[in-house]
Amino acid sequence: MVRSLIDVYRHIGKLPDCRMSFCRGYTQGGSNADVVIADAFVKNLTQGIDWETAYEAVVSDAEEEPQNWALEGRGNLVSWHKLGYIPWNDVDYNGTGPASRTISRSVEYAYDDFCIGTLAAGLGRPAEEVARYRRRGGNWRNLWNAEQRDLYRDADGDVVQSGFRGFLMPRLLNGTWRYQNTRTCSPVWDMHGCYFDTAHDTYEGSPWLYSFFVPQDMAGLAARMGGRGRLVERLAYFHESGIAYMGNEQAFLPVFQFHYGGRPGLSSYWAHRYIPAQFNASVNGIPGNDDCAMGATCTC
Repeated sequence: MVRSLIDVYRHIGKLPDCRMSFCRGYTQGGSNADVVIADAFVKNLTQGIDWETAYEAVVSDAEEEPQNWALEGRGNLVSWHKLGYIPWNDVDYNGTGPASRTISRSVEYAYDDFCIGTLAAGLGRPAEEVARYRRRGGNWRNLWNAEQRDLYRDADGDVVQSGFRGFLMPRLLNGTWRYQNTRTCSPVWDMHGCYFDTAHDTYEGSPWLYSFFVPQDMAGLAARMGGRGRLVERLAYFHESGIAYMGNEQAFLPVFQFHYGGRPGLSSYWAHRYIPAQFNASVNGIPGNDDCAMGATCTC
């Protein structure tokens, strides 16, 4: 698989993201072939892999914006490099793509850059190069609004709050915050409002969901949420309140993040609740579609 990714880069000039047969599909988030390549490297899957070309390819994703970043690579790179986030009102003169999903693309770009930093360190690249990508791996913090509350309407129609504070929120060029309901694009609110051409700032998931997407710095995320115990409380609430939807891959990570709060038994508990409750051999045993269910859970 990794050799094929590198071959695509050699012939086309960019790593693929969503590739179906010989066609380029839409890039839904980050340039996540970067993650697959770095994952293979740290697992020492080296047979026949040209790591110098692989590194050249991932750096191309991080530094060189393609003409159409709807199909490959990344967009809004000028702001990403300068500000450390994708602004809601950014104007991109270097390429074309849907100016949306600023939260989900930002956190994915951050993880992609962290993975590039890991690869750079392993390949012995210059220290300043390693530091640059590791620093960008922390860019998720730039969209963390520590004062954002979780507001919703209860069964009586009254506006209440859950008690959790601090979420990823969209941000403008001047650094001020823009509001997106923390539960938008979840089963409890506007479930189908965040697809590829969405006007919202998250892709197929809510700010509640994407606020957990910091696999490269779970200690930092737990600290911002109020500590490991509070991280566990948030995760439990996320799964118990109906905000989580297992029919899409984005929700898989929070099933296992109880580990980072020191409660691995709760990861096991929720995994065994979702399988077989939602994933099973019955007529209704595939939530979402089959790539998000049987295929994806088998690889987890």
